[in-house]
Amino acid sequence: MGTLDGKSLIVTGAGGGIGAAAAQVLAAAGARLVLSDNNREAGEAAADAVRRGGGEAIFIPADLASEQEIASLVARTVDTYGKVDGAFNNAGVEQRNKPLDELTLEEWELAIRIDLTAVFLCIKHQVKAMLAGGGGSIVNTASSLGQVGLAGASEYCAAKHGVVGVTRAAGADYGSRGVRVNAILPGITATPMIERLSKDVHLADIFERLKLRHSMHRFGQPSEIGDAVAWLLSDQASFVNGATIAVDGGYLSI
Repeated sequence: MGTLDGKSLIVTGAGGGIGAAAAQVLAAAGARLVLSDNNREAGEAAADAVRRGGGEAIFIPADLASEQEIASLVARTVDTYGKVDGAFNNAGVEQRNKPLDELTLEEWELAIRIDLTAVFLCIKHQVKAMLAGGGGSIVNTASSLGQVGLAGASEYCAAKHGVVGVTRAAGADYGSRGVRVNAILPGITATPMIERLSKDVHLADIFERLKLRHSMHRFGQPSEIGDAVAWLLSDQASFVNGATIAVDGGYLSI
């Protein structure tokens, strides 16, 4: 018996490294999944991979810059499975690796819109469905940069600090009503993009130094992030609410 047997869950950013790996972990624990991404090919591939492994998943594309599409994603989940038991709000955009004075307003606003405002909108519509269905659990992807700063990432740090704040406030709003809201703070995770960048001869030394910044001297695996998400979405974490859980190999401990 899986820890998520029969639970209907939404995963945004499901076409990316962490999202796709988390989908596999959640499906293996028994969840019924609605996977979403603005990249149709990647999202459909993630859903296909879940089904090939014997899990249950459908893909629904959504542009999280649009509140209407977020509301539709939640409504279609209810139409498909009858309710929403949980959600992993994982979609986001990366930092531009520019000092603040070189960022354009458009670059700043995109990061805030996708990395923070979309999380607010997802919670808003997911909570409504969960309250109607008897409760649930939400996990938001923040970052270790939701607690500390990093040069060249002011827009990303601002957004992820905001995710931590909205997570804590939403947990306070809805914990007594049966909906838990928590966040994970991943360190650098060995997604395909990170694997590719770390092999670039111009960046290899930087990534080696970053490994040493993690007290375990390695980067995380996407499935390790998924394991933490699965626990938070399960009833095993029934007394965890408004929390930020570092899944970072000790990045924040040094």
